[in-house]
Amino acid sequence: MIDTRNDGQSGHEQGPPVRWSQSEFRRLRNATDPAIERVVSAYQLAHPELADARDLVRSMILELGLAKNEPQWFTHDAAGHQGTLLTAAFDIVFADPRWNADQAMIELGQRAFADYGLYQAAALFFASLPMAYATIDGARVLASVSDLATANLTRRVAETGQMLVDVMGLRDPHSLERGSPGYMTAAGLRLLHACVRVLILDGPEPDQWPTEVYGPPANQELMLGTLLDFTVVAWTAMDRMGIELTKAERAANLHVWSFIGQLMGLEACRDGSLSLADVPQISDQMTRHLGPSEAGQRLMAALLADMEEFMPLGWRKLPRSVVRWLFRDAPHPVNTVPDLLGVPPAAWWSIPLQAWLRAANQHSWWLGPVSPLAHALIRKVGRQAVIGYADRYSNGQAPFRFPDELGRNWRIGTTPARRAFRAKRRNVRRAVRAVAPRGGQRRRGRDAP
Repeated sequence: MIDTRNDGQSGHEQGPPVRWSQSEFRRLRNATDPAIERVVSAYQLAHPELADARDLVRSMILELGLAKNEPQWFTHDAAGHQGTLLTAAFDIVFADPRWNADQAMIELGQRAFADYGLYQAAALFFASLPMAYATIDGARVLASVSDLATANLTRRVAETGQMLVDVMGLRDPHSLERGSPGYMTAAGLRLLHACVRVLILDGPEPDQWPTEVYGPPANQELMLGTLLDFTVVAWTAMDRMGIELTKAERAANLHVWSFIGQLMGLEACRDGSLSLADVPQISDQMTRHLGPSEAGQRLMAALLADMEEFMPLGWRKLPRSVVRWLFRDAPHPVNTVPDLLGVPPAAWWSIPLQAWLRAANQHSWWLGPVSPLAHALIRKVGRQAVIGYADRYSNGQAPFRFPDELGRNWRIGTTPARRAFRAKRRNVRRAVRAVAPRGGQRRRGRDAP
């Protein structure tokens, strides 16, 4: 069950913070990151050759890619790079953090990702992203980011997966220090959000964005809700899968994400880490943004199409079934997320499978021994999704890569030979699915591969 109302522990922290008032959420809804936006606007004016919105975002992404691999970016005399977007924003984006993360908390929070990474991958693809897509204003921003940058809705999904690997998957006490991939990824997202706001609000048709209803695009309230998608929503999805993080692990995971949020320019994380006591009030507020939208349904349809292509033969409808299973029995209105997004009905064979998973994860006396099989199935789904995006975007402007150690832990071969083998297997699946009728075209009520 996806329950974003609390931290999943028995009872709440005493004395909920008074900072989370309705007036504070209204203020966050109308707040953005003006210092960075001024830099982006100036950069846009100084580069009239970037007449197309996509060109501006592509230029930024290219510079971020260079920055990740060139330590000289962190000196003010970065030869050959003067006048670029990153050097213009240097003093803002790369300023020393107002508070430093606790290294022990960083290591514990990242360990939860490394140890349960495939479960977190499944939680990301089948719970966190759907929650983000069901947020009306969030879906519009995510669709705009995808359209502006690459005109490819699901490349942004791969970039999100790469972001998770960069900030959580390295298991290095220095992985979030200035110049590290995690630090650069967080700084890049801050710039990306600013670009999106500038391009939408200063574009040829700025009135198309209903600022009076949703606030500016990618505002502080929306970014705070997104942080909870990667934490609270992921934790509760993992609970549903039978993996319950301890309170200490959740607190450490939230500490890591709060530090990342600070680097991304989140006001809520500017003066210190969020705590588990903050979670219930923030979560309750975020659910009011849920609703149906064309952008959300378009994003979800693209995500499911990718996931179905990644699945082995005979398991094409597993992704939609997992989404519906994870949100089943959730509190209202979270339980409506699959319907808000137009997720197709679950496969007929998933009903007994879901009952088996539920019983296995509740340590039923008669299904308890098969619980490892339930976990193996979930890891399989997460692994297929990661492999699919890693192979599809292993090259190009924003490649999806992960460390060899993580690949070994997750049993994902990263050698050219393994990639070639998987490519041949994908071609076979495509050929079979191209000629095999789907669903009722072959046999009523049954699923084609």
